[in-house]
Amino acid sequence: MSSQRPYTLLDNILIQADQALKTVAGKTSHSTRPSPSGEIADAEIKRDQAKHVAGLMRINHTGEVCAQALYQGQALTARLPDVREEMQQAADEEVDHLAWCQLRINELNSHTSILNPLFYAASFGVGALAGLAGDKWSLGFVAETERQVCKHLDSHLQQLPPEDQKSRVILEKMKEDEEIHAVNATRAGGCELPFPMKKAMTLMSKVMTKTTYHL
Repeated sequence: MSSQRPYTLLDNILIQADQALKTVAGKTSHSTRPSPSGEIADAEIKRDQAKHVAGLMRINHTGEVCAQALYQGQALTARLPDVREEMQQAADEEVDHLAWCQLRINELNSHTSILNPLFYAASFGVGALAGLAGDKWSLGFVAETERQVCKHLDSHLQQLPPEDQKSRVILEKMKEDEEIHAVNATRAGGCELPFPMKKAMTLMSKVMTKTTYHL
């Protein structure tokens, strides 16, 4: 019986580089679960509303690109095998969100953000640093990130036109998944982050949302 050799640091770096290229190029956007909006007919919405929804979905798509980068960065530097597996599983689930957002953006005849490579690189670095700080901090970072994502999703749900049920069911399912990720990270040993760190994360998130809505 042959056994697979453990990955070296170079192996992991090459794997992460491949994952990064696929994510920013939209090549990983193949969901394991069908989009929640698949059975819902596309309702007629006004042009300005469709443009606004496309901007919101572009923000969420970039948010999922950032989530991929954060999890991949943390998985690279996490110390405990079970924590690395937790990060990888969460990253795999986020691929569904990435695909659903991209599909909805395509349906709205819009585009994903041209800033995705920049935000991927920044988020990967932050994730790697969080992993180096220790697994309890890494998991705490995941929990806080997911809680902030849920707040954004709540805001976007309130802004959707009532007719746009396709976007609504996607965001509702994403929020449900993100809440589970936050709970799992806390249960796995994630600690509460200091207030200044939470504030910095909020400011970074505002920069991302303000720019990717238009770009």
